[in-house]
Amino acid sequence: MRESFRRHVMKPCKSFDLIVLKHLNSTTSFGTTQGQYAFPFSTLSICQTKSPIAKTTHIPPVTPQSLQKSISSSQWHFIEQISGTLTPTTISTALYSLRTSPTLVLQFTEYLNPNNTDIECYCLSIAIICQLPSPKSSLQFIKTLISSRRFSYNDVFNGLVAARERLGISSTIVFDLWIKGFCELKRADEAFKCFYLMKHKGILPKIETCNNMLSLFIRSNHTHSTWVLFAEMFRLKINPTVYTYNIMVNLLCKEGKTKKAKEFIANMETLGLKPNVVTYNTIINGYCAKKDLDGAKRVFNRMKAKGIQPDTYSYGALVSCMCKEERFNDASKLMSKMEEIGLVPTAITYNTLIDAYCNKENLEMAFHYKDEMVKKGIQPSVSTYNSLILALVFEGKESEAEDIMEEMRIEKLIPDVITYNILINGYCRSGNAQKAFALHDEMITKGINPTHVTYTSLIKVLNKRNRMTEADNLFSKIIERGVLPDVMMFNSLIDGHCANKNMERAVFYLKEMDRVKVCPDEVTYNTLMQGHCREGRVEEAIRVFEEMKKRGIEGDYISFNTLISGYSRRGDMKEALKIRDDMVSKGFNPTLLTYTSLIQGLCKNNEGHHAEKLYKEMVSKGITPDDNTIVSLIEGMESVDKFLENDL
Repeated sequence: MRESFRRHVMKPCKSFDLIVLKHLNSTTSFGTTQGQYAFPFSTLSICQTKSPIAKTTHIPPVTPQSLQKSISSSQWHFIEQISGTLTPTTISTALYSLRTSPTLVLQFTEYLNPNNTDIECYCLSIAIICQLPSPKSSLQFIKTLISSRRFSYNDVFNGLVAARERLGISSTIVFDLWIKGFCELKRADEAFKCFYLMKHKGILPKIETCNNMLSLFIRSNHTHSTWVLFAEMFRLKINPTVYTYNIMVNLLCKEGKTKKAKEFIANMETLGLKPNVVTYNTIINGYCAKKDLDGAKRVFNRMKAKGIQPDTYSYGALVSCMCKEERFNDASKLMSKMEEIGLVPTAITYNTLIDAYCNKENLEMAFHYKDEMVKKGIQPSVSTYNSLILALVFEGKESEAEDIMEEMRIEKLIPDVITYNILINGYCRSGNAQKAFALHDEMITKGINPTHVTYTSLIKVLNKRNRMTEADNLFSKIIERGVLPDVMMFNSLIDGHCANKNMERAVFYLKEMDRVKVCPDEVTYNTLMQGHCREGRVEEAIRVFEEMKKRGIEGDYISFNTLISGYSRRGDMKEALKIRDDMVSKGFNPTLLTYTSLIQGLCKNNEGHHAEKLYKEMVSKGITPDDNTIVSLIEGMESVDKFLENDL
């Protein structure tokens, strides 16, 4: 097409005088010299100059008949010139006259100008071009109109009803394509509203239209709408197909209702619909998602008993489930059985095995299956390589991981953001900030946008290297680039500043989390509490603790131990013991750190007898004291002999 409808939406209305002169220049018989003459003045001068030609030449008005004639003779250049002068009535009348020529109407829609067209023009155009054998062009025109948001779905529906009646069309194709347009644009709510408008008008959509909506609702997590539409279909006696049932079985399996999904199969059969391999594969996947391998096998065997041969996806689902249960030998045997019956495992099936062995840190078997798939002519995917790279990085073999990345490039596979994030994280964990940042720069050079995962790793390595000024600068750049920080990134920044005793900056990041709407977690608050307690500001730590509880986050044993340690260090044992009691009442058992902090605090306060009791309590609970605890207790009792005499 010469121009899209969207482009016409933005096209300014042309000057009528300029259009007339252009038309005269190309169509009037002034001779060869006159026809080739270039007018030496601007559009503005045309509007202001009293040209004798403009005065004396008569330009006939564009009528619906003359417009129809121009369209029928494909005078598109002329139509483009006069498009700004047309009226909605002229256009709609001409369209009606061309109702049996949908191809010409489709071509004419390229020249529709929103400045002089109304809803009737568009709806007539849709109703006419929907008569074309292929719905592709009319669907594209509909989607463009929907995307322009010029008219409401309700107004367009009424316009389509009127156009359909005016043209005497009985088919529902205009409404089916209208709903399909909303579905392809992922506008579920409007699609459903259009369905109800059809229902109220007594117009039944095709089953394919309903299936499109059901699929969209599931993808959009509109579960309630899915069930409502399915029920409405039965009430309206819109007969479902196997595809319809497959959609609903998929939904039931996503909801974990595999038993109900099996009942749906029985219901299908009572309606004379035969479940196909997709139906059974969906239920097999449902059982596998619940890690119910036995249930998946039962469905697998039932499928074969019904005469439906399992395909590669049937076997692949079982292989995946076996790998999750670490039944690798069974998975290998099943893959061999696949090949015996002539089925070739897919790259996804191999990736499942490779990933499983990588998770088990069995790189030898992981690489074995990678080599096997290559021998069989199955191209490893980016996911294949990412699993291997992750396993190598986990073992601290970053250089070998980079070799795998180079192999990807040789195989003409482009490393993705996950590939880079894995390697960057590996170098950050090993403390190699230089290499991590070099990979970050390479990402940007390759046109791969770093994510919050990338930047969290980089900030962590800067934190480890005590380079908090650089971490702050990097955070500012992250915000400028429009990357949304996550809670782990903030926790790393807060931890670094707390470790450097820069509590003001740490508190700043807590406030920044609120600004960018990232919810703090227990780690955030515990880190701040530890920072305050290290500086002896236990009251500040208590305030942080109270704020945490206000946000609905109950402290964990780290929170309580932090406060106990803070009070004990400054000798406020009454408060420290009170926190210990609160900790126990919340269901947290005191740990070695709890007892060590309390014993050290009591000994510093010359309360050795209380420290002795806590020591005995700790031992009775099976907690082995460390050297710090024993040394503190000996110092509190003023002699080793006294410690030994008490048989502590």
